[in-house]
Amino acid sequence: MKKVHVKQNDTVVILSGKDKGKTGKVLEVSPSEGKVIVENRNIATKHLKPRRMGETGGIVKAEAPLYASKVMLVCPKCKKPTRLAHSVGKDGKKTRLCKKCGATF
Repeated sequence: MKKVHVKQNDTVVILSGKDKGKTGKVLEVSPSEGKVIVENRNIATKHLKPRRMGETGGIVKAEAPLYASKVMLVCPKCKKPTRLAHSVGKDGKKTRLCKKCGATF
């Protein structure tokens, strides 16, 4: 199993592609593929064919997965894109720290 540096509900900034520089909330994380889905970013159009009688087809817009390496976590305190640091507390729990301001999240 692979590890991904972001979790669900984290705020991230997109580093490359058509949405470069835009921020959004992580909706879903897929560690096995190394991909994330960001809310209202990387929109792809899908052509749906009606499968049953009475069902409507058409063109649907949906968020497509991005590689996790193309997103960077935004610190909730300093609001800057940052890399993660980890520290282990006295109780043995691992916490995530902002490399820039030292805030925990």
